Amino acid sequence: MTLEVLEGVWIPFLGTTLGAACVLFMKNELSEKLQKILVAFAAGVMVAASVWSLIIPSIEQSQNLGKLSFIPAVIGFWMGILFLLVLDMIIPHIHQSSEEAEGPKVGLSRTVMLVLAVAVHNIPEGMAVGVVMAGCLAGNGDITMAGALALAIGIAIQNFPEGAIISMPLKAEGMSKKKAFVVGALSGIVEPLAAILTILAASFIVPALPYLLSFAAGAMIYVVVEELIPEMAQGSHSNLGTIFFTIGFTIMLTLDVALG
Repeated sequence: MTLEVLEGVWIPFLGTTLGAACVLFMKNELSEKLQKILVAFAAGVMVAASVWSLIIPSIEQSQNLGKLSFIPAVIGFWMGILFLLVLDMIIPHIHQSSEEAEGPKVGLSRTVMLVLAVAVHNIPEGMAVGVVMAGCLAGNGDITMAGALALAIGIAIQNFPEGAIISMPLKAEGMSKKKAFVVGALSGIVEPLAAILTILAASFIVPALPYLLSFAAGAMIYVVVEELIPEMAQGSHSNLGTIFFTIGFTIMLTLDVALG
């Protein structure tokens, strides 16, 4: 594993940390409208990354199958969906906009379950960065380091508001600024860990790369549909969610094509 790859897998975590640092400088809690905007932006980034950085490369990796080159992408995509569905059922967590916990009934605090919700959300993002980096390390000509870094940067951009969305409400609930920052930043630590584990796994099963690419895409789409879209659409009707979803999608598309 090269130094460039190790640096790349930590880029998304940097985005979360910088976002969490907002709690140290901002006095007021994020407004509901701003949270909706940030969630919509994150959803747009994740959908674009799933298509351009993961599903399309998965199909390209399977060109030797001819007209059946879609099969690894479809299988991997569904495996990613089912993987997140299982995690959603077995890990106790609660979303920021909800008062009702999901998963097994346990006696964990709301803060802990909020962090677990973000951790579940971040696993597929870490896997996405890891599997693209693994493709670079495998010497695959269709996946470049520039493209892998574009994905890492895109996820870091959408992680910035996520860090703020976690840390700011914790301060509003009475937690100290420093502790809220640490909790917000650590909520993103699962991403580099998931990325590194995915790189190590892919190095042993290189032929499975198309499946792993689409697996990460399926997992990310599950998060978007199950969590982000409902959050951006709740409350009074507004076109802001749609607009900022489109902005996030466009930025990630641009990064992937321009740098890839």
